[in-house]
Amino acid sequence: MKKYRGLAAAAVAVMALGLIVPAQAADNPVKLTPPKELVGVPAIPFTGIKAQTFTTPANMVNLEVTPTQVVINEPVTITGKGLTANTPVTLTWSTSDATWITDIQPATVNYMGTSYSKYNVVIATITTDALGGFIYKTKVPSDFGGVHDIYAVNNDVALAHGGLQIARTLKITPSSGPIGTPITIEYTGLGPSLYAAGSAVYYDGKYTGSMQARWTRGTAKTTILATGVVGKHYIQTNEAISFSYLNAMQSPVPFANSEMGTFTVTKDNGLFKPYLIYPPVMTPTVDQRTTLSNAGLDPATNAKMTLAPDRGIVGSKFTVNVSGIPTKGVHTLVWATVVGNRVNCTTGTCWVYNPIPLGTVDVTDGTVNKEVTVPDHLGGFHVVQVKSGDVVEAQQVFYVRESIQPLTDKNGKVVTMGVAKADLSGSPEAFARGGQGTPTYTFKEGEEFTLSLKGVGWTQMDNTLAVAYDNSYVGYGCGFNSNGYLVVHLKALGGVGTHIISMRPLLYTQQPSFANTPYGMVPILTSESDLPGLALGYQIPTIYFSIKIVK
Repeated sequence: MKKYRGLAAAAVAVMALGLIVPAQAADNPVKLTPPKELVGVPAIPFTGIKAQTFTTPANMVNLEVTPTQVVINEPVTITGKGLTANTPVTLTWSTSDATWITDIQPATVNYMGTSYSKYNVVIATITTDALGGFIYKTKVPSDFGGVHDIYAVNNDVALAHGGLQIARTLKITPSSGPIGTPITIEYTGLGPSLYAAGSAVYYDGKYTGSMQARWTRGTAKTTILATGVVGKHYIQTNEAISFSYLNAMQSPVPFANSEMGTFTVTKDNGLFKPYLIYPPVMTPTVDQRTTLSNAGLDPATNAKMTLAPDRGIVGSKFTVNVSGIPTKGVHTLVWATVVGNRVNCTTGTCWVYNPIPLGTVDVTDGTVNKEVTVPDHLGGFHVVQVKSGDVVEAQQVFYVRESIQPLTDKNGKVVTMGVAKADLSGSPEAFARGGQGTPTYTFKEGEEFTLSLKGVGWTQMDNTLAVAYDNSYVGYGCGFNSNGYLVVHLKALGGVGTHIISMRPLLYTQQPSFANTPYGMVPILTSESDLPGLALGYQIPTIYFSIKIVK
Protein backbone atom coordinates (compact mmCIF):
# COMPACT_ATOMS: atom_id res chain seq x y z
CA MET A 1 0.00 0.00 0.00
CA LYS A 2 1.28 3.41 -0.97
CA LYS A 3 2.12 5.59 1.99
CA TYR A 4 1.03 9.19 2.29
CA ARG A 5 2.62 12.15 4.04
CA GLY A 6 0.82 15.31 5.01
CA LEU A 7 -0.04 17.58 2.08
CA ALA A 8 1.73 15.28 -0.34
CA ALA A 9 -1.29 13.02 -0.35
CA ALA A 10 -2.51 12.92 -3.90
CA ALA A 11 -5.55 10.73 -3.39
CA VAL A 12 -9.09 11.71 -4.14
CA ALA A 13 -11.27 12.47 -1.14
CA VAL A 14 -13.79 10.10 0.27
CA MET A 15 -14.15 11.66 3.64
CA ALA A 16 -14.72 15.33 3.15
CA LEU A 17 -16.06 16.75 6.35
CA GLY A 18 -19.64 17.23 5.27
CA LEU A 19 -22.26 15.76 3.01
CA ILE A 20 -21.10 13.51 0.22
CA VAL A 21 -23.21 13.38 -2.91
CA PRO A 22 -22.43 10.63 -5.44
CA ALA A 23 -22.68 11.97 -8.97
CA GLN A 24 -24.79 10.19 -11.54
CA ALA A 25 -22.50 10.93 -14.45
CA ALA A 26 -18.86 10.06 -14.90
CA ASP A 27 -16.79 12.84 -13.40
CA ASN A 28 -13.47 11.08 -13.58
CA PRO A 29 -13.48 8.10 -15.95
CA VAL A 30 -10.22 6.17 -15.76
CA LYS A 31 -8.96 3.43 -18.09
CA LEU A 32 -7.28 1.07 -15.67
CA THR A 33 -3.80 -0.36 -16.08
CA PRO A 34 -3.53 -4.01 -15.02
CA PRO A 35 -1.56 -4.58 -11.82
CA LYS A 36 1.96 -5.87 -12.31
CA GLU A 37 1.35 -8.72 -9.85
CA LEU A 38 -1.09 -10.53 -12.16
CA VAL A 39 0.16 -14.02 -13.01
CA GLY A 40 -0.31 -16.04 -16.17
CA VAL A 41 -0.52 -13.02 -18.46
CA PRO A 42 0.76 -13.87 -21.96
CA ALA A 43 3.37 -11.58 -23.42
CA ILE A 44 2.54 -9.31 -26.34
CA PRO A 45 2.76 -11.68 -29.33
CA PHE A 46 5.85 -12.51 -31.37
CA THR A 47 8.57 -9.84 -30.96
CA GLY A 48 6.36 -7.67 -28.77
CA ILE A 49 7.49 -4.65 -30.78
CA LYS A 50 4.73 -2.39 -32.05
CA ALA A 51 4.91 -1.92 -35.80
CA GLN A 52 5.30 1.52 -37.27
CA THR A 53 2.16 2.99 -38.79
CA PHE A 54 1.66 1.86 -42.37
CA THR A 55 -0.85 2.44 -45.14
CA THR A 56 -3.06 -0.27 -46.60
CA PRO A 57 -3.69 0.31 -50.33
CA ALA A 58 -6.91 -0.90 -51.90
CA ASN A 59 -5.01 -3.36 -54.07
CA MET A 60 -2.65 -5.72 -52.27
CA VAL A 61 -1.27 -9.17 -52.94
CA ASN A 62 -3.03 -11.92 -50.99
CA LEU A 63 -0.98 -13.75 -48.39
CA GLU A 64 -1.79 -17.45 -48.14
CA VAL A 65 -2.21 -18.40 -44.47
CA THR A 66 -2.80 -22.07 -43.62
CA PRO A 67 -4.78 -23.08 -41.74
CA THR A 68 -7.08 -20.07 -41.53
CA GLN A 69 -8.93 -21.17 -38.38
CA VAL A 70 -6.60 -22.19 -35.60
CA VAL A 71 -6.16 -22.54 -31.87
CA ILE A 72 -3.31 -21.29 -29.70
CA ASN A 73 0.05 -23.05 -30.26
CA GLU A 74 -1.08 -24.61 -33.53
CA PRO A 75 1.50 -24.47 -36.40
CA VAL A 76 0.72 -21.98 -39.13
CA THR A 77 2.38 -21.20 -42.46
CA ILE A 78 2.39 -17.76 -44.11
CA THR A 79 3.18 -17.79 -47.83
CA GLY A 80 3.76 -14.74 -50.02
CA LYS A 81 3.89 -14.67 -53.83
CA GLY A 82 4.17 -12.01 -56.50
CA LEU A 83 6.13 -9.47 -54.48
CA THR A 84 9.28 -7.62 -55.52
CA ALA A 85 12.25 -9.97 -55.65
CA ASN A 86 14.98 -9.87 -53.03
CA THR A 87 13.16 -7.26 -50.96
CA PRO A 88 12.96 -7.07 -47.15
CA VAL A 89 9.41 -7.12 -45.77
CA THR A 90 8.16 -6.89 -42.24
CA LEU A 91 5.39 -9.29 -41.29
CA THR A 92 2.93 -7.76 -38.82
CA TRP A 93 0.19 -9.20 -36.60
CA SER A 94 -2.89 -7.29 -35.50
CA THR A 95 -3.70 -7.46 -31.81
CA SER A 96 -5.30 -5.38 -29.06
CA ASP A 97 -5.06 -4.22 -25.49
CA ALA A 98 -8.22 -4.26 -23.40
CA THR A 99 -9.16 -2.98 -19.97
CA TRP A 100 -11.87 -1.74 -17.62
CA ILE A 101 -13.13 1.80 -17.02
CA THR A 102 -14.08 3.17 -13.62
CA ASP A 103 -15.33 6.53 -12.41
CA ILE A 104 -13.38 7.45 -9.28
CA GLN A 105 -15.34 10.04 -7.31
CA PRO A 106 -14.72 11.69 -3.93
CA ALA A 107 -17.10 9.27 -2.27
CA THR A 108 -17.09 6.13 -4.31
CA VAL A 109 -15.84 4.12 -7.29
CA ASN A 110 -18.35 3.47 -10.07
CA TYR A 111 -18.09 0.80 -12.75
CA MET A 112 -18.21 2.38 -16.22
CA GLY A 113 -17.60 -0.50 -18.63
CA THR A 114 -14.72 -1.61 -20.83
CA SER A 115 -12.33 -0.34 -23.47
CA TYR A 116 -9.95 -1.78 -26.06
CA SER A 117 -7.48 -0.49 -28.64
CA LYS A 118 -6.05 -2.12 -31.76
CA TYR A 119 -2.47 -2.06 -33.01
CA ASN A 120 0.03 -4.17 -34.97
CA VAL A 121 3.15 -5.93 -33.73
CA VAL A 122 6.16 -7.21 -35.67
CA ILE A 123 6.20 -10.93 -36.35
CA ALA A 124 9.54 -10.97 -38.14
CA THR A 125 11.50 -9.27 -40.92
CA ILE A 126 12.29 -11.50 -43.88
CA THR A 127 13.56 -11.12 -47.46
CA THR A 128 11.71 -12.30 -50.53
CA ASP A 129 13.41 -14.76 -52.86
CA ALA A 130 14.37 -14.26 -56.50
CA LEU A 131 10.76 -14.89 -57.56
CA GLY A 132 9.33 -12.42 -55.07
CA GLY A 133 8.03 -15.07 -52.70
CA PHE A 134 8.60 -16.33 -49.17
CA ILE A 135 7.44 -19.03 -46.79
CA TYR A 136 7.36 -18.31 -43.06
CA LYS A 137 6.40 -20.94 -40.49
CA THR A 138 5.48 -20.17 -36.89
CA LYS A 139 3.01 -21.08 -34.17
CA VAL A 140 -0.15 -19.25 -33.19
CA PRO A 141 0.71 -17.12 -30.15
CA SER A 142 -1.24 -16.94 -26.92
CA ASP A 143 -3.41 -13.98 -27.81
CA PHE A 144 -7.00 -12.79 -28.03
CA GLY A 145 -9.38 -14.86 -30.09
CA GLY A 146 -10.96 -13.71 -33.32
CA VAL A 147 -9.56 -12.40 -36.59
CA HIS A 148 -5.91 -11.33 -36.76
CA ASP A 149 -4.73 -9.48 -39.85
CA ILE A 150 -1.27 -10.29 -41.17
CA TYR A 151 0.49 -7.79 -43.42
CA ALA A 152 3.75 -7.80 -45.35
CA VAL A 153 5.06 -4.23 -45.12
CA ASN A 154 7.85 -2.37 -46.87
CA ASN A 155 8.66 1.31 -46.42
CA ASP A 156 5.50 1.85 -44.35
CA VAL A 157 3.24 0.50 -47.10
CA ALA A 158 1.45 -2.84 -46.87
CA LEU A 159 2.28 -4.94 -49.94
CA ALA A 160 0.29 -8.05 -49.05
CA HIS A 161 -2.49 -9.04 -46.68
CA GLY A 162 -3.87 -12.19 -45.15
CA GLY A 163 -5.15 -13.36 -41.82
CA LEU A 164 -6.43 -16.09 -39.58
CA GLN A 165 -9.01 -16.66 -36.92
CA ILE A 166 -8.22 -17.93 -33.41
CA ALA A 167 -10.98 -20.17 -32.06
CA ARG A 168 -11.68 -21.06 -28.45
CA THR A 169 -10.47 -24.12 -26.56
CA LEU A 170 -11.61 -25.53 -23.22
CA LYS A 171 -9.55 -27.47 -20.69
CA ILE A 172 -11.03 -28.89 -17.45
CA THR A 173 -8.86 -30.41 -14.69
CA PRO A 174 -9.18 -32.73 -12.89
CA SER A 175 -11.78 -34.95 -14.52
CA SER A 176 -13.18 -36.52 -11.34
CA GLY A 177 -13.29 -36.28 -7.55
CA PRO A 178 -15.64 -35.96 -4.56
CA ILE A 179 -18.05 -33.11 -3.86
CA GLY A 180 -16.04 -29.98 -3.08
CA THR A 181 -13.17 -30.80 -5.45
CA PRO A 182 -11.78 -27.60 -7.03
CA ILE A 183 -12.31 -27.80 -10.79
CA THR A 184 -10.04 -25.59 -12.89
CA ILE A 185 -11.62 -24.23 -16.06
CA GLU A 186 -9.20 -22.76 -18.62
CA TYR A 187 -10.71 -21.19 -21.71
CA THR A 188 -8.57 -19.67 -24.44
CA GLY A 189 -9.47 -17.52 -27.42
CA LEU A 190 -11.70 -14.90 -25.81
CA GLY A 191 -11.62 -11.56 -27.59
CA PRO A 192 -10.99 -7.95 -26.54
CA SER A 193 -14.24 -6.37 -27.77
CA LEU A 194 -17.67 -6.46 -26.18
CA TYR A 195 -19.29 -9.30 -28.11
CA ALA A 196 -16.15 -11.41 -28.17
CA ALA A 197 -14.81 -10.90 -24.65
CA GLY A 198 -17.25 -12.77 -22.44
CA SER A 199 -17.97 -16.39 -21.81
CA ALA A 200 -20.82 -17.80 -19.76
CA VAL A 201 -20.09 -20.88 -17.65
CA TYR A 202 -22.87 -23.42 -17.09
CA TYR A 203 -22.86 -26.41 -14.74
CA ASP A 204 -25.41 -29.04 -15.68
CA GLY A 205 -27.21 -26.45 -17.77
CA LYS A 206 -27.45 -23.90 -14.95
CA TYR A 207 -25.76 -20.52 -15.20
CA THR A 208 -22.73 -20.24 -12.92
CA GLY A 209 -21.17 -16.92 -13.92
CA SER A 210 -19.13 -14.98 -16.43
CA MET A 211 -15.48 -15.17 -17.46
CA GLN A 212 -13.45 -12.44 -19.15
CA ALA A 213 -9.81 -12.20 -20.13
CA ARG A 214 -9.06 -8.56 -20.94
CA TRP A 215 -5.99 -8.39 -18.74
CA THR A 216 -4.89 -11.93 -19.59
CA ARG A 217 -4.97 -11.53 -23.39
CA GLY A 218 -7.81 -13.89 -24.15
CA THR A 219 -7.04 -16.72 -21.70
CA ALA A 220 -9.60 -17.02 -18.90
CA LYS A 221 -8.99 -19.25 -15.91
CA THR A 222 -11.26 -19.91 -12.96
CA THR A 223 -12.10 -22.50 -10.32
CA ILE A 224 -15.48 -23.86 -9.26
CA LEU A 225 -16.24 -26.60 -6.73
CA ALA A 226 -17.71 -29.92 -7.77
CA THR A 227 -21.24 -30.47 -6.55
CA GLY A 228 -24.29 -32.58 -7.31
CA VAL A 229 -25.06 -36.29 -7.15
CA VAL A 230 -22.49 -39.01 -7.74
CA GLY A 231 -21.99 -39.36 -11.48
CA LYS A 232 -21.16 -37.30 -14.54
CA HIS A 233 -21.71 -33.55 -14.69
CA TYR A 234 -21.39 -31.21 -17.65
CA ILE A 235 -19.54 -27.89 -17.80
CA GLN A 236 -20.25 -25.54 -20.72
CA THR A 237 -18.48 -22.38 -21.79
CA ASN A 238 -20.73 -20.41 -24.13
CA GLU A 239 -20.51 -17.24 -26.17
CA ALA A 240 -22.02 -14.52 -24.03
CA ILE A 241 -22.42 -11.00 -22.77
CA SER A 242 -23.00 -12.17 -19.19
CA PHE A 243 -25.59 -14.81 -20.22
CA SER A 244 -25.41 -17.14 -23.21
CA TYR A 245 -26.16 -15.97 -26.73
CA LEU A 246 -28.23 -18.92 -27.91
CA ASN A 247 -28.95 -18.29 -31.59
CA ALA A 248 -25.45 -19.36 -32.46
CA MET A 249 -25.96 -19.58 -36.23
CA GLN A 250 -26.72 -15.85 -36.31
CA SER A 251 -23.90 -14.90 -33.97
CA PRO A 252 -21.97 -11.71 -34.73
CA VAL A 253 -18.90 -13.53 -33.40
CA PRO A 254 -18.71 -16.79 -35.37
CA PHE A 255 -15.39 -17.87 -33.87
CA ALA A 256 -16.80 -17.78 -30.33
CA ASN A 257 -17.83 -21.38 -30.40
CA SER A 258 -19.21 -23.04 -27.30
CA GLU A 259 -17.31 -25.87 -25.66
CA MET A 260 -18.29 -28.59 -23.21
CA GLY A 261 -16.42 -30.84 -20.83
CA THR A 262 -17.34 -33.28 -18.10
CA PHE A 263 -16.54 -33.89 -14.44
CA THR A 264 -17.43 -37.03 -12.54
CA VAL A 265 -18.44 -36.73 -8.87
CA THR A 266 -17.11 -39.85 -7.20
CA LYS A 267 -18.59 -39.54 -3.69
CA ASP A 268 -19.98 -37.27 -1.02
CA ASN A 269 -17.37 -36.69 1.70
CA GLY A 270 -19.74 -34.55 3.74
CA LEU A 271 -19.43 -31.01 5.05
CA PHE A 272 -16.35 -28.82 4.84
CA LYS A 273 -15.60 -25.73 6.89
CA PRO A 274 -16.52 -22.48 5.10
CA TYR A 275 -13.52 -20.62 3.71
CA LEU A 276 -12.49 -17.55 1.73
CA ILE A 277 -9.97 -17.10 -1.05
CA TYR A 278 -8.62 -13.56 -1.29
CA PRO A 279 -6.81 -12.42 -4.39
CA PRO A 280 -3.19 -11.41 -3.73
CA VAL A 281 -2.54 -7.84 -2.60
CA MET A 282 -1.73 -5.89 -5.73
CA THR A 283 -0.09 -2.52 -6.16
CA PRO A 284 -2.70 0.07 -7.19
CA THR A 285 -2.12 1.44 -10.67
CA VAL A 286 -4.00 4.73 -10.21
CA ASP A 287 -3.20 7.66 -7.95
CA GLN A 288 -6.86 8.29 -7.20
CA ARG A 289 -8.16 6.54 -4.14
CA THR A 290 -11.55 6.62 -2.57
CA THR A 291 -10.11 7.00 0.89
CA LEU A 292 -8.08 10.05 1.70
CA SER A 293 -8.74 13.77 1.76
CA ASN A 294 -6.78 16.86 2.63
CA ALA A 295 -9.97 18.42 3.98
CA GLY A 296 -9.32 19.65 7.51
CA LEU A 297 -5.61 18.79 7.33
CA ASP A 298 -3.30 21.00 9.34
CA PRO A 299 -1.20 22.91 6.75
CA ALA A 300 1.68 23.00 9.20
CA THR A 301 1.82 19.27 9.86
CA ASN A 302 4.68 17.07 8.77
CA ALA A 303 3.45 14.15 10.78
CA LYS A 304 3.94 10.64 9.45
CA MET A 305 1.54 7.79 10.21
CA THR A 306 1.98 4.08 9.64
CA LEU A 307 -0.50 1.29 10.36
CA ALA A 308 0.65 -2.21 11.22
CA PRO A 309 -0.91 -4.06 9.55
CA ASP A 310 -2.70 -1.76 7.10
CA ARG A 311 -5.46 -4.23 6.25
CA GLY A 312 -7.54 -6.72 8.20
CA ILE A 313 -11.05 -7.91 9.02
CA VAL A 314 -13.73 -6.54 11.37
CA GLY A 315 -12.66 -7.07 14.97
CA SER A 316 -8.97 -7.50 14.21
CA LYS A 317 -6.28 -5.39 15.86
CA PHE A 318 -3.79 -2.98 14.35
CA THR A 319 -1.31 -0.48 15.71
CA VAL A 320 -1.30 3.22 14.91
CA ASN A 321 2.19 4.76 14.90
CA VAL A 322 2.64 8.49 14.37
CA SER A 323 5.64 10.79 14.63
CA GLY A 324 6.08 14.52 14.12
CA ILE A 325 2.72 15.76 15.42
CA PRO A 326 3.13 19.55 15.85
CA THR A 327 0.49 19.95 18.59
CA LYS A 328 0.28 18.65 22.15
CA GLY A 329 -2.49 17.53 24.47
CA VAL A 330 -5.39 15.14 24.08
CA HIS A 331 -5.96 14.03 20.47
CA THR A 332 -8.72 11.87 19.05
CA LEU A 333 -8.23 8.80 16.87
CA VAL A 334 -10.97 8.69 14.25
CA TRP A 335 -12.12 6.02 11.82
CA ALA A 336 -13.42 7.82 8.72
CA THR A 337 -16.30 6.02 7.01
CA VAL A 338 -19.76 6.69 5.53
CA VAL A 339 -23.39 5.71 6.13
CA GLY A 340 -26.16 5.52 3.56
CA ASN A 341 -27.33 3.53 0.55
CA ARG A 342 -27.82 3.69 -3.20
CA VAL A 343 -31.28 2.29 -3.60
CA ASN A 344 -33.46 4.50 -1.42
CA CYS A 345 -31.92 7.74 -2.56
CA THR A 346 -34.52 10.40 -3.38
CA THR A 347 -32.79 13.62 -2.31
CA GLY A 348 -29.52 13.32 -4.22
CA THR A 349 -27.61 12.81 -0.98
CA CYS A 350 -27.17 9.08 -0.75
CA TRP A 351 -24.55 8.89 1.96
CA VAL A 352 -22.71 11.10 4.40
CA TYR A 353 -19.43 11.23 6.24
CA ASN A 354 -19.50 9.31 9.53
CA PRO A 355 -16.53 9.54 11.91
CA ILE A 356 -16.22 6.65 14.35
CA PRO A 357 -14.06 7.38 17.44
CA LEU A 358 -11.29 4.87 18.10
CA GLY A 359 -10.17 6.43 21.38
CA THR A 360 -8.00 9.29 22.61
CA VAL A 361 -4.27 9.72 23.06
CA ASP A 362 -2.27 12.25 25.06
CA VAL A 363 0.41 13.63 22.75
CA THR A 364 3.42 14.96 24.66
CA ASP A 365 6.36 14.36 22.35
CA GLY A 366 4.74 14.39 18.91
CA THR A 367 4.26 10.62 18.81
CA VAL A 368 1.43 8.11 19.03
CA ASN A 369 1.63 4.36 19.52
CA LYS A 370 -1.74 2.77 20.13
CA GLU A 371 -3.44 -0.52 19.35
CA VAL A 372 -7.01 -0.22 18.09
CA THR A 373 -9.76 -2.50 16.83
CA VAL A 374 -11.30 -2.46 13.34
CA PRO A 375 -14.89 -1.24 13.82
CA ASP A 376 -17.85 -3.46 13.01
CA HIS A 377 -18.85 -1.36 10.04
CA LEU A 378 -18.42 -1.04 6.28
CA GLY A 379 -15.50 -2.74 4.61
CA GLY A 380 -13.16 -1.49 1.90
CA PHE A 381 -10.87 1.52 2.12
CA HIS A 382 -11.05 3.78 5.16
CA VAL A 383 -8.90 6.42 6.78
CA VAL A 384 -7.49 6.53 10.30
CA GLN A 385 -6.99 10.10 11.47
CA VAL A 386 -5.32 11.76 14.44
CA LYS A 387 -7.22 14.97 15.19
CA SER A 388 -6.65 17.91 17.47
CA GLY A 389 -10.18 19.21 17.77
CA ASP A 390 -11.41 19.42 14.19
CA VAL A 391 -7.90 19.63 12.72
CA VAL A 392 -6.37 16.52 11.16
CA GLU A 393 -2.71 16.17 12.14
CA ALA A 394 -2.02 12.82 10.45
CA GLN A 395 -3.92 10.20 8.49
CA GLN A 396 -3.41 6.92 6.71
CA VAL A 397 -5.34 4.35 4.70
CA PHE A 398 -6.65 1.08 6.14
CA TYR A 399 -8.37 -1.62 4.10
CA VAL A 400 -11.09 -3.81 5.66
CA ARG A 401 -11.44 -7.23 4.06
CA GLU A 402 -14.70 -9.11 3.95
CA SER A 403 -14.97 -11.97 6.42
CA ILE A 404 -17.31 -14.78 7.43
CA GLN A 405 -19.10 -14.03 10.69
CA PRO A 406 -18.45 -16.58 13.47
CA LEU A 407 -21.73 -17.64 15.12
CA THR A 408 -21.59 -18.66 18.75
CA ASP A 409 -23.74 -20.34 21.38
CA LYS A 410 -24.77 -18.71 24.65
CA ASN A 411 -21.37 -19.59 26.12
CA GLY A 412 -19.45 -17.85 23.36
CA LYS A 413 -18.31 -21.04 21.65
CA VAL A 414 -18.20 -20.85 17.87
CA VAL A 415 -20.80 -23.25 16.47
CA THR A 416 -20.69 -22.38 12.78
CA MET A 417 -18.95 -19.97 10.48
CA GLY A 418 -21.72 -17.83 9.04
CA VAL A 419 -24.37 -20.56 8.60
CA ALA A 420 -27.61 -20.63 10.61
CA LYS A 421 -31.32 -21.40 10.45
CA ALA A 422 -33.38 -18.40 9.49
CA ASP A 423 -35.26 -16.63 12.29
CA LEU A 424 -38.51 -15.46 10.70
CA SER A 425 -40.20 -14.47 13.96
CA GLY A 426 -40.22 -10.79 13.06
CA SER A 427 -38.93 -9.82 16.49
CA PRO A 428 -36.70 -6.75 16.87
CA GLU A 429 -33.84 -9.08 17.83
CA ALA A 430 -34.27 -11.17 14.71
CA PHE A 431 -34.51 -8.06 12.56
CA ALA A 432 -31.27 -6.71 14.05
CA ARG A 433 -29.57 -9.97 13.12
CA GLY A 434 -30.91 -9.85 9.55
CA GLY A 435 -33.06 -12.90 10.25
CA GLN A 436 -30.10 -14.96 11.38
CA GLY A 437 -31.17 -17.68 13.84
CA THR A 438 -29.68 -20.79 15.43
CA PRO A 439 -26.24 -21.74 14.10
CA THR A 440 -26.18 -25.11 12.30
CA TYR A 441 -24.91 -26.67 9.09
CA THR A 442 -27.72 -29.25 8.88
CA PHE A 443 -31.18 -28.60 7.44
CA LYS A 444 -34.25 -30.40 6.25
CA GLU A 445 -35.31 -30.03 2.64
CA GLY A 446 -37.07 -26.69 2.16
CA GLU A 447 -35.82 -25.06 5.37
CA GLU A 448 -34.68 -21.45 5.11
CA PHE A 449 -31.14 -20.70 6.19
CA THR A 450 -28.80 -17.71 6.28
CA LEU A 451 -25.18 -16.93 5.46
CA SER A 452 -23.56 -14.00 7.28
CA LEU A 453 -20.62 -11.79 6.37
CA LYS A 454 -18.94 -8.74 7.86
CA GLY A 455 -16.95 -5.96 6.23
CA VAL A 456 -18.83 -5.59 2.95
CA GLY A 457 -18.05 -2.23 1.33
CA TRP A 458 -20.01 0.57 -0.32
CA THR A 459 -18.44 1.24 -3.73
CA GLN A 460 -19.52 -0.51 -6.93
CA MET A 461 -16.37 -2.58 -6.54
CA ASP A 462 -17.25 -4.12 -3.20
CA ASN A 463 -20.81 -3.43 -1.98
CA THR A 464 -22.37 -6.54 -3.50
CA LEU A 465 -21.68 -10.26 -3.78
CA ALA A 466 -23.15 -12.78 -6.22
CA VAL A 467 -24.54 -16.00 -4.74
CA ALA A 468 -24.58 -19.40 -6.47
CA TYR A 469 -26.20 -22.56 -5.08
CA ASP A 470 -24.66 -25.77 -6.41
CA ASN A 471 -22.99 -23.69 -9.14
CA SER A 472 -26.29 -22.09 -10.15
CA TYR A 473 -26.44 -18.30 -9.84
CA VAL A 474 -29.49 -17.42 -7.73
CA GLY A 475 -29.05 -13.73 -6.86
CA TYR A 476 -26.96 -11.27 -4.93
CA GLY A 477 -26.73 -9.49 -1.60
CA CYS A 478 -25.62 -5.99 -0.63
CA GLY A 479 -23.97 -4.81 2.58
CA PHE A 480 -24.17 -1.03 2.18
CA ASN A 481 -27.58 -0.45 3.79
CA SER A 482 -26.56 -2.54 6.78
CA ASN A 483 -23.13 -0.97 7.41
CA GLY A 484 -21.18 -3.90 6.03
CA TYR A 485 -23.26 -6.63 7.67
CA LEU A 486 -24.61 -8.96 4.97
CA VAL A 487 -27.11 -11.73 5.71
CA VAL A 488 -28.22 -13.82 2.73
CA HIS A 489 -31.40 -15.94 2.91
CA LEU A 490 -31.66 -19.21 0.95
CA LYS A 491 -33.71 -22.42 0.89
CA ALA A 492 -32.11 -25.80 1.49
CA LEU A 493 -32.96 -27.61 -1.74
CA GLY A 494 -31.55 -30.27 -4.03
CA GLY A 495 -32.07 -33.48 -2.08
CA VAL A 496 -30.31 -35.26 0.76
CA GLY A 497 -26.56 -34.75 0.90
CA THR A 498 -23.95 -31.99 0.78
CA HIS A 499 -24.62 -28.77 -1.09
CA ILE A 500 -22.25 -25.91 -1.83
CA ILE A 501 -22.94 -22.19 -1.87
CA SER A 502 -20.44 -19.75 -3.32
CA MET A 503 -20.21 -15.97 -3.09
CA ARG A 504 -18.19 -14.08 -5.67
CA PRO A 505 -17.45 -10.52 -6.67
CA LEU A 506 -19.76 -8.83 -9.11
CA LEU A 507 -19.79 -5.46 -10.81
CA TYR A 508 -22.61 -3.44 -9.34
CA THR A 509 -24.46 -1.33 -11.83
CA GLN A 510 -28.05 -0.26 -12.26
CA GLN A 511 -27.67 -0.77 -16.02
CA PRO A 512 -26.61 -4.39 -16.16
CA SER A 513 -25.30 -6.48 -18.94
CA PHE A 514 -25.12 -4.42 -22.09
CA ALA A 515 -22.94 -2.06 -24.05
CA ASN A 516 -22.28 0.62 -21.43
CA THR A 517 -21.71 -1.67 -18.47
CA PRO A 518 -21.47 -5.29 -19.58
CA TYR A 519 -21.21 -8.07 -17.01
CA GLY A 520 -23.16 -6.10 -14.43
CA MET A 521 -24.86 -7.97 -11.58
CA VAL A 522 -23.49 -11.42 -12.42
CA PRO A 523 -20.70 -13.48 -10.78
CA ILE A 524 -17.26 -12.61 -12.13
CA LEU A 525 -15.56 -15.99 -12.12
CA THR A 526 -12.19 -14.57 -13.20
CA SER A 527 -12.05 -12.12 -10.27
CA GLU A 528 -8.48 -13.02 -9.28
CA SER A 529 -7.07 -12.01 -12.66
CA ASP A 530 -9.52 -9.72 -14.45
CA LEU A 531 -11.53 -7.43 -12.19
CA PRO A 532 -11.30 -3.62 -12.12
CA GLY A 533 -11.06 -3.44 -8.33
CA LEU A 534 -7.69 -5.21 -8.44
CA ALA A 535 -6.14 -2.10 -10.00
CA LEU A 536 -7.36 -0.02 -7.05
CA GLY A 537 -6.08 -2.35 -4.34
CA TYR A 538 -9.35 -4.10 -3.49
CA GLN A 539 -9.27 -7.71 -2.28
CA ILE A 540 -12.76 -9.07 -2.94
CA PRO A 541 -12.79 -12.76 -1.99
CA THR A 542 -14.47 -15.83 -3.35
CA ILE A 543 -16.29 -17.50 -0.44
CA TYR A 544 -17.45 -21.11 -0.13
CA PHE A 545 -19.99 -22.61 2.28
CA SER A 546 -21.39 -26.11 2.58
CA ILE A 547 -24.63 -27.36 4.12
CA LYS A 548 -26.06 -30.83 4.69
CA ILE A 549 -29.65 -31.70 3.86
CA VAL A 550 -31.10 -34.57 5.89
CA LYS A 551 -34.41 -36.40 5.81
